[in-house]
Amino acid sequence: MQTILGAIDPTAFTLGPLSVQWYGVIIALGIFLAVWLSIREAEKLGLEEDSIIDLALWIIPFGFVGARLYYVIFELDYYLQNPSSILAIWEGGIAIYGGLIAGFITLLVYSKKKNYSPWLIVDILAPHVLLAQAIGRWGNFINQEAHGGEVTRDFLESIFLPEFIIDQMNINGTYYHPTFLYESLWSLIGIGLLIVLRNREHFFRRGEVALAYVMWYSFGRFFIEGMRTDSLYFFSTSIRVSQILSVFLFIGAAAIMYYRRTQMYPPVPFYEEKAKK
Repeated sequence: MQTILGAIDPTAFTLGPLSVQWYGVIIALGIFLAVWLSIREAEKLGLEEDSIIDLALWIIPFGFVGARLYYVIFELDYYLQNPSSILAIWEGGIAIYGGLIAGFITLLVYSKKKNYSPWLIVDILAPHVLLAQAIGRWGNFINQEAHGGEVTRDFLESIFLPEFIIDQMNINGTYYHPTFLYESLWSLIGIGLLIVLRNREHFFRRGEVALAYVMWYSFGRFFIEGMRTDSLYFFSTSIRVSQILSVFLFIGAAAIMYYRRTQMYPPVPFYEEKAKK
């Protein structure tokens, strides 16, 4: 008979009356690594270190607001009845797509103010944002959320999951698909591909790293979202918001990449060309 160790305590540590949740620690780690790696990449392309730090000081808070607002809008009935829970982001309820949309708008405003190419900035950030997403999914793991439908323990063992993941996927006596893990692994593969191809000379033109990121993430998210049990839906419908958005983002990114490759003259500069204000 298998011994179930029980769920991981979502509280990382306490400081007096303050409880620090693993969810927040993991999200913070992902953000730190994304900013640090983006700074290093920006310096290689001739941008100042402060350019990424300044952007991060704007994009992180607005990204969190967008991520939470997106989630609250599509769970509006619940939050109208429980308004005190709107700010309780440590309980989960951060929608990645909402954060990406708000972050991108912030980036456009910042780039215009600083007279930087927004395409270059998103290319620098894209693989590292995907890394932050891959890490952030483990916060969902700790909170036992963003999982899929019911499965058996035998199934989880058959895909060679370590014991701690299997035990954490046992929620109130029922085992579930670890869709957080599927998305994290999909993102990690995407990071590797983006960085390898980004470092190839004359492969990506400016803007195409970010467009490839959008296509990769939205393609995987479409299928993984279909497995989840906590999806956000369009009001009073059975249509999953993230699946529809994934389709539009994939098609839109592919169309933009095609147009910029074939219709723009002079040609868009290659990614590795030094940044110019």
